[in-house]
Amino acid sequence: MEGQDRRNALTKILEDAKEPVSGTELSKKLGVSRQVIVQDIALLRAVNKNIISTTKGYLIYQQEEQKVNRCFATKHTTDEIEDELNTIVDNGGKVLDVIVMHELYGEIAVDLIIKNRMDVGDFMEKVRAKKTVPLKDLTDGIHLHTVEADSEEILDRIEKALKGKGYLVSSSAAGGN
Repeated sequence: MEGQDRRNALTKILEDAKEPVSGTELSKKLGVSRQVIVQDIALLRAVNKNIISTTKGYLIYQQEEQKVNRCFATKHTTDEIEDELNTIVDNGGKVLDVIVMHELYGEIAVDLIIKNRMDVGDFMEKVRAKKTVPLKDLTDGIHLHTVEADSEEILDRIEKALKGKGYLVSSSAAGGN
């Protein structure tokens, strides 16, 4: 299969998928190496395909028109990550990403797409199993989350809940203007 045909097939697989598809699964389906998939994803992104990479695999993300989003600057301990994420999803939000403003590298953003407690549990299982250092540790705990919800009222409720737990920080503390 030639490159463009393969990228068309890759796009079709991702468009039809209800959940993220791992690079390994894509490479098996298309009969190429995982590295070829990574390169194809990069080429598709360059032509405005909204392909994101999550901890579960790749997906094409399309925000539903009626959704709204807001960026929350937060700070907490590593032990509080799970509570922070559950606070957001329990109040009707979807955590799209985590962003840190690094002194040397600038903005570092990673797509998460966490929409419920099961996703939070899966994410936390990976954090614990891999014994990784969360991005927030690069910036003294301060990080941002873009949160999507059905309404501004839901985002207000999430903001109030995060503030009540002491997780919210001012945008100036988060590196904003």
